[in-house]
Amino acid sequence: MTTPTTPTAVPSAPTHVLSPARTTATAARVLRQLAHDPRTIALLLLIPCVMLFLLRYVFDGSPRTFDNIGASLLGIFPLITMFLVTSIATLRERTSGTLERLLAMPLGKADLIAGYALAFGALAIVQSALATGLALWFLGLDVTGSPWLLLLVALLDALLGTALGLFVSAFAASEFQAVQFMPAVIFPQLLLCGLFTPRDTMHPALEAVSDVLPMSYAVDGMNEVLRHTDMTAAFVRDALIVAGCALLVLALGAATLRRRTA
Repeated sequence: MTTPTTPTAVPSAPTHVLSPARTTATAARVLRQLAHDPRTIALLLLIPCVMLFLLRYVFDGSPRTFDNIGASLLGIFPLITMFLVTSIATLRERTSGTLERLLAMPLGKADLIAGYALAFGALAIVQSALATGLALWFLGLDVTGSPWLLLLVALLDALLGTALGLFVSAFAASEFQAVQFMPAVIFPQLLLCGLFTPRDTMHPALEAVSDVLPMSYAVDGMNEVLRHTDMTAAFVRDALIVAGCALLVLALGAATLRRRTA
């Protein structure tokens, strides 16, 4: 009598290795979903521009004040909006069960996080370009350095906001909780980044804390463009730190991503 043989299982594609094909497919799916949500698109693209517009005319009698803080806020506003939208969008995927279904396919966590980063990164490019163009050529923001460097820092800040949003979404059980992370993650950085007072005039303990917060280097990078005609070594350092923090937080987001909300 012939002994029945057990069917050999077909090995699934390794999902622990980042795949460009799976990443781009995820990014395309996210962009298609966002295309059907005009309110989110408006929030991403228009809110930073509206905030800059309001800020310019709040300081209508003191244009120099707008020049001093406008460049910094050009990076901070995109960071905040990308943080909010990304954290809520990712959480919605998990609470609706979409994330669990996706991860049951040959799609790893790294592919998912990278796909989201790619999709929102594409929107961040448009967002940063709109805000930078509005500030420089319509609102009259006066900077000494190249507008392209200003755009680069604004884009890196938006990508950092995306990374932070993806990361904190793993710890929220509802959209309300995702919004609640903003005071914990964004507000301390906003107070300590040097926007309101130079960091070297703060209490030494707070200055030490500000030295490890990525928003501090985003503001420092914007100030380098504001004051210097050429790219400085300090600007390169600040840009690399912001980019490195974004990559680190994305890696942490992939490591902590859960399939569903408990």
